[in-house]
Parts: sequence; C-alpha cells; structure tokens
Amino acid sequence: MSSFASLTRLLTVTTLTGAMLLSATAMASGSPGKALSEKAGLPWPAVIAHRGASFDAPEETLPAFILARELGADYLELDLQRSKDGVLLALHDDSLVRTTNIAEVFPARAQEPVSSFTLAELKQLDAGSWFNKAYPARARDSYAGLKILTLDEVIDIAEGGANKPGLYIETKQPQQFPGIEADLKQALEKRGWLRERPAAAPGQVNVAQLPGRVVLQTFDKTSLQLLHKEMPQVPKVLLLWIGQGAIAPKSSVAFKDSGFKDKAAWYASQEVKSEAEFAAWIDWAKANGAIGTGPASRLADGGEQSYMDLVKPWMNTMTHAKGLIIHPYTVDNAVDFNAISAAGVDGFFTNRPAQLLEFYARPAKETVDSLLKRNGY
Repeated sequence: MSSFASLTRLLTVTTLTGAMLLSATAMASGSPGKALSEKAGLPWPAVIAHRGASFDAPEETLPAFILARELGADYLELDLQRSKDGVLLALHDDSLVRTTNIAEVFPARAQEPVSSFTLAELKQLDAGSWFNKAYPARARDSYAGLKILTLDEVIDIAEGGANKPGLYIETKQPQQFPGIEADLKQALEKRGWLRERPAAAPGQVNVAQLPGRVVLQTFDKTSLQLLHKEMPQVPKVLLLWIGQGAIAPKSSVAFKDSGFKDKAAWYASQEVKSEAEFAAWIDWAKANGAIGTGPASRLADGGEQSYMDLVKPWMNTMTHAKGLIIHPYTVDNAVDFNAISAAGVDGFFTNRPAQLLEFYARPAKETVDSLLKRNGY
C-alpha cells in the first residue's frame, strides 16, 4: 500500500471514529436517563467494570479490580456468594471448575458448589492460572496463584487508590444463600458504605461519595425484595433476561430443538412475548424498589457474551418513561457502544473499561500494560 493510500485510510478510520463519538455523545446528551441517574445519585453515563477489568486480568481477582480502579471506572462490579463458614465472596460461577484448579486441589469435591467450602479451603485455590491458559495472548506469569477475594478485600481495593469508585454488587444464586441480603447490609454498614464517604481529590473518580456509591443488582425477584427491605435507600437494579423464570419469550422452542448451531444466533432470535409482558417486568421492578434495569444485549459480532436484544429503542423509551435507568450487559467495543448508546441507555457493564472510558471521552492517563506493571503484574 502506498504511503498516500495508508494516510487516506488512517484519516478515514479516524474520521469515522470521531463521528461515532460525536454521534453517541450528541444522542446520549438528550437522554432522560441523565436526569434519572442524577436523581438517584449515580454517575452518567456509567462505566461499570464487569468482574473488574476482566478482559485483561482474571475476573474478580486483585489485578482485575485494581486495574479497573486505576483506569478510572465508575464502579467495580462483583458477584456475591458466601462460603460454608459465612464469609461473603466475590465469585461468579456456582462451580469452581472454570476459574480455579479445584480439580487438582480437591479432586473428589470438584463439582461441589462454592457454599460447601470454607474460606480457608477456597484460599488454597489458584484463581488466575486458568486465564493464562484460556487467553495466552493476555497471559502474565504474575496471574498464577491469584486468590479468590472476599467482599472485604474488594472494598479494600475500592478504598485503596486515588480514584474512589463505587461498588455494583450482584446477589448470585441467592436462593442458595438464605439471609445473604442481610449479611450484605451488615458488611456494608460495618465498612461505612451505607453513609457518606470522604471525597476523592479533584480530578479523580469520586463515585464513592455519591448517594449511588453502592448499586445492588439481581436477576432474582425475591432477592430484589429482600435487598429493598434491608437497604431501602440503596439504588437497586433488576437484571433482565428472556426465558424460564424471566421475561416470557414469544417462542418456547429450546436451543437444542431450534436448528441453530450457534448459541449467540439463537439468543439473537429470542423476542419478548409482547410489549405488555415487557412493561409488566418494568412495572414490577419499580414497584419493588428498583431504580433501573440491567438488560441483556445483542452484539454486532456475536460471541459468548451476545444475548437477546433487550435494549431496543422502544424498550428504552418505555423504561425511561416509567422512571428507570438502563445499564446493559456486557459490551466491549466501540461499534456496540455506539449502536446501543444511540438506542438510549445510561452506561454499560463492560469487561474493557479502558475502551468504554475512551468512548466516553474520558481516556485513562496510562495504558493497561503500564498500570498492570506498575501494580506488580
């Protein structure tokens, strides 16, 4: 390619990128979600680091959360479970097989749920080496041997830097952990997160001082009610899905009977039963304490994080009209940021907070690699 052609291509890409940014900013600036977010005490648009900066580091581990904090994410997002001896943990899967070496350490118990292990047993596991095997291009020797974190350890990270992000906490499989909502209240109260916190220095992320310093989220209706009973003043989000126990689908044909070979394509084909069905879920969420929804979203390139499209413009318009904000999951690239922002949302769950911050014209002051190395990774 000639140097002239190369320059032309660079200018075209730069122009398109700039146009996307300007378009998204212009469309988003008129969103009713901005006023709703401000009323609830939440940043807008919100950068929610899904399981930390989990594209670049093992999910819900020390480097993932430190990186998200240092990049400037508004929230550290985590999944809440509980050990056999009652300690609150940051862990997504009910099983330990995918993200630890449980099969080597406790081979006879590898299929047991998280709740059957004490904290001391869980701390014996390597929660980082799996990432190096799964993503060799992003592997780091320092990830080997990382530990499962307690809620207290995640709070330590949130409090430990110049940036002061908030906490966005999901009750995971709450039916397995009776009373976890009350446990969470007690833990947050003990650490001072249910009252006003000190301000960050000027120019730093300051979400921990806002009324929305903690956001509670769940797919489970009963858990939402219990969270609202325990912490009525804390913002809550109902996560949205199509399927059993969630929003009723237009078609009840299961994936295995659908003829689809790709799960993402099948998810993309799923539609809500009706507008009335969708409206009923939004109304229920609001009536039971939610200030927002966390809907699934369909991604342009598919993939394992691409689900059904619950951020259609009419859905977003309806949700905002009923007084709720919208934080879709889980979105990682500019094409999807732009398209879904244009449909009218108020931030994103993302595994790649550096990319979302750049999209929102809030680029990090250092690169991912630099920040990881500076923090010992």
